Amino acid sequence: MSLDILGLMEKEQDSNVTEFVLLGLSSSRELQLFLFLLFLFFYIAILLGNLLIVVTVQANSHLLQSPMYYFLCHLSFIDLSLSWVTVPKMLGDFLQQSKTISFSGCLAQIYFLHFLGGSEMFLLTVMAYDRYVAICNPLHYVRVMNSQLCLRLVLVCWCGGFIHSIMQVILVIQLPFCGPNELDNFYCDVPQVIKLACMDTYVVEVLMTANSGLLSLVCFLVLLFSYAIILITLRTHFCQGQNKVLSTCASHLTVVSLIFVPCVFIYLRPFCSFAVDKIFSVFYTVITPMLNPLIYTLRNADMKIAMKKLRIKPCGILLPC
Repeated sequence: MSLDILGLMEKEQDSNVTEFVLLGLSSSRELQLFLFLLFLFFYIAILLGNLLIVVTVQANSHLLQSPMYYFLCHLSFIDLSLSWVTVPKMLGDFLQQSKTISFSGCLAQIYFLHFLGGSEMFLLTVMAYDRYVAICNPLHYVRVMNSQLCLRLVLVCWCGGFIHSIMQVILVIQLPFCGPNELDNFYCDVPQVIKLACMDTYVVEVLMTANSGLLSLVCFLVLLFSYAIILITLRTHFCQGQNKVLSTCASHLTVVSLIFVPCVFIYLRPFCSFAVDKIFSVFYTVITPMLNPLIYTLRNADMKIAMKKLRIKPCGILLPC
């Protein structure tokens, strides 16, 4: 969809602000160089770790037919894409004196950040449902979680993320900006941008909280409820392989906490912001996408076996043995 269709070009002409200044994580030149090297390492780890999971699952038909690994493949693809939205810009800004982003570029960041972030929240909820069916209703698992349902659930996740992101962009695009234009973050996001609007933003901030804040909170509570039922089921019905199931649930809960706790903290608080918000932003845009491959593979025997079967052929393409 072009900028002309969205009306972004007209919006830039109507507003006195055509670009925003990103204050970043630090103003110290020495610290910025250290952060550049640190986040460059994080970014390489994100790319290699998530790409390895996607390739491993796609190259192994047994894993690809399993709903859990099918969803995990999509989760890694989302994390891979999410890192492209904020980290390359942040790395470039560490090496520059002027850290600016155009109005249209800012809106693009908001759109893709919430599109991918919303899709990931819905996908994590679907993954919790998958574990619930597998543990609490194992005899009907294959029939319930068939390939058609898995495909539909993934499509619903992507559509839900799209609708969520469009609503976020609509909240911002209608606001007038006449200065100042400094964003106290390393990327554009709705809470910081709204505060720069030269109008009363009470209604807009309430709508933002109702959209992003409640979405994060409701998905988080549904996830906690699902895993609570799973843990209760495991306690009352001892089953073979219980330790493996507990390990899987523990890894899922770790990911859920790293993503949802920062999002609930940031988006469920209208009308105020704290300096620590930037630290929480780092968690769900950088740290979580980096840790997900480790959390889901280090204690997962099936993934480790599948990775060992991968070989690099002379043509340079990864293929299963």
